[in-house]
Amino acid sequence: MTVLIDNKSGEPIYNQIYFQIKNQIISGELKENEMLPSIRGLAKDLRISFITTKRAYEELEKDGFIYTLPSKGCYVAPKNTELLREENLKKIEDHIDSIAKLASSCNLTKQDIIDMVMFCMEGNE
Repeated sequence: MTVLIDNKSGEPIYNQIYFQIKNQIISGELKENEMLPSIRGLAKDLRISFITTKRAYEELEKDGFIYTLPSKGCYVAPKNTELLREENLKKIEDHIDSIAKLASSCNLTKQDIIDMVMFCMEGNE
């Protein structure tokens, strides 16, 4: 597992940890039931407070990405297909929002956008 902290990003460190681990789980880089580094171990490796790492792990567990076994550690949770679907739908909505803004700046019509999407989807069938 790779986690890199960017002190210049302005994003809270626990958020950076959360999103990097979450993305590695969603992409399959981290496998179901794979053990994660201990909270203290990761904090030591990243040279940050264990409280920061603990918060990221707590958020990951709350959102269903990891589970904790007392005295054993934290593990990647089995993939919840509905959760992954919601994650992907959110990404699609974000992309559509960007497309709508770009299309507006180019004076494209709704039909132009629909045609473009249909053309792209034909190539992916």
